[in-house]
Amino acid sequence: MKNLYRSLLMAFTLGFAASCSVEDVEPNQPLSHTSTDSATATQDSHLTMGNPSAAGTSYSNYLVSKPQYVMSYNSYRGTPNWVSWHLSSAWVGSAPRQDDFRADTSLPSAFYRVQSTDYTGSGFDRGHNCPSADRTLTTTDNSATFLMSNMIPQAGPNNQQTWANLENYCRTLISAGNELYIIMGSYGKGGTGSNGYAETLAAGKITVPNRIWKVIVVLSNGSGDASRVTSSTRVIAVNTPNTTSISSTWGTYRTTVDAIEAATGYDLLSNVSASVQSTIEARVDSGPTQ
Repeated sequence: MKNLYRSLLMAFTLGFAASCSVEDVEPNQPLSHTSTDSATATQDSHLTMGNPSAAGTSYSNYLVSKPQYVMSYNSYRGTPNWVSWHLSSAWVGSAPRQDDFRADTSLPSAFYRVQSTDYTGSGFDRGHNCPSADRTLTTTDNSATFLMSNMIPQAGPNNQQTWANLENYCRTLISAGNELYIIMGSYGKGGTGSNGYAETLAAGKITVPNRIWKVIVVLSNGSGDASRVTSSTRVIAVNTPNTTSISSTWGTYRTTVDAIEAATGYDLLSNVSASVQSTIEARVDSGPTQ
């Protein structure tokens, strides 16, 4: 009887959310969400799906854990290897965008702490990994996304169009009663910004990545999330070139988790059962893109 009640409640919740229109938003702006979504959604661990690179104390694979996201930071590149975060309507509120780009003073003193001005005149955006609009419950949450440890040198059209469209799509999914586990990363060396091709910024202290990727696990709101991932769970994997010559349609760049793992050496979704991983990591998503 308890399971039946929960099933009926979830069906009602999803049906109600689907009946509400999703408003058009500017890039990096939060979506409105219903009180029903807020009541059922929770804030969960950012590493529920695993620690992709077994990040720890290595200067090239340094684990940084914040309330808003977790990352593997590479002090030699001056950027994250990857950033992982949980997204549900429980993270979304009305806090305004802070735009307080600044150095992350929590990094070890031996690391070069990237400054906002290191990107000035470079032709690359200060590209968020965990987006500002994914953290709008409090000003503290939003401000945390503007730490330079959360940034990569990102070509403007890549950041403002392709990735912005994907980020906005993710927020439509949570407004419909889903929660997401998102991992974003970059690799390689050399990208093309508005000033042309570059491999580094700040006299070599910051590496311009060649590729930028993201993996998104989509689940209906609930608990015990890693164990709820099945062979039919939607997993979106995207891998884009870091260039100004890029389609604004993120679906063009869909790939497999396996392919991203092969390129990076990471073990993504490692907390999901091996048999399920073998299916979902080999599949290219074919779902809607807006």
